[in-house]
Amino acid sequence: MTHPPTRRTVLGAGAAALAVGCAGCSSYGDGNGSSSSSAAATSGQELGHASEVPVGGGKVFTAEKVVVTQPKKGEFKAFSAVCTHQGCTVNAVEDGLIQCPCHGSRFRIADASVAAGPAPKPLPPRRITVSGDTITLA
Repeated sequence: MTHPPTRRTVLGAGAAALAVGCAGCSSYGDGNGSSSSSAAATSGQELGHASEVPVGGGKVFTAEKVVVTQPKKGEFKAFSAVCTHQGCTVNAVEDGLIQCPCHGSRFRIADASVAAGPAPKPLPPRRITVSGDTITLA
């Protein structure tokens, strides 16, 4: 004679299945394969070459979570590449704007101020040095 499962058994099995099912889930806003909890670049780390950063544009260093812009010839700026809205990594710099692919936020290349929301605040600045053609985190 078999007994029907108890409420405790059914709830426990359901909770276990839910935990297993969510184990592979990524965090919200990760549509571009990045995570805001990943380790960011550290001081002294070389990012790339100044020649890769166009005047009036920029380059996203995705692995390091840094975006470097060149608003005017020879003037380099760096900001966190993590959007202040939901933590997605920005993915492009076009038409003088740093672009977030997740919800359409746009930031100005000169100061990373918000040009279009829903981001609530600018991208935080990062310190860099440019020596010759090498860009390094300060």
